[in-house]
Amino acid sequence: MDATSIAFLAVGGVGVLVLLVALLGGEIADLGHPDADGPFSLPAIAAFVGGVGFGGAAASALLPALPGVATVLLCLLVGVVVALPLAAGAVKLASSLRDMNTTPTLTSGDVLGAQGVVVSAVPAGGFGEVRLALHGQQLKYAARSEVPLPAGTPVYVVDTPSPTSVEVVSTAPDESGGPTP
Repeated sequence: MDATSIAFLAVGGVGVLVLLVALLGGEIADLGHPDADGPFSLPAIAAFVGGVGFGGAAASALLPALPGVATVLLCLLVGVVVALPLAAGAVKLASSLRDMNTTPTLTSGDVLGAQGVVVSAVPAGGFGEVRLALHGQQLKYAARSEVPLPAGTPVYVVDTPSPTSVEVVSTAPDESGGPTP
């Protein structure tokens, strides 16, 4: 392996290393300028450097021996052609990771009006457990009710006395055919 290939491989390795650090730990270590985005972001520059290095190394291995500077310039040109789409991909990947949708933290307003089912019997004035479906997730809460509710009773949340407990009423039909008060 000639010195040109080794130099381009070293540049490519540095670029990949910086790209990995930027994508995996950039927010933690505050790497790069915080307002830099797009083609001048750290991931884009690192992907570009890595592409130049590895593209240039590949060209150096495949090209016939050319006089001195011609080999380096041609390898550099091939490296830039390889690096541009890599940098664009890094910008897109970093943007996707940064702008990923997340579910907001639940508030008491999200729990009010939720429907669920009793999983541990709720004694009158005491606590039991209910399972509620909130934002597509099944969550368990401590539950109170004015009347005793056996396990399996469908319920509706009417109050949230604390972040981990709810006040519920039954939505099961009573013997007369209507919903329980």
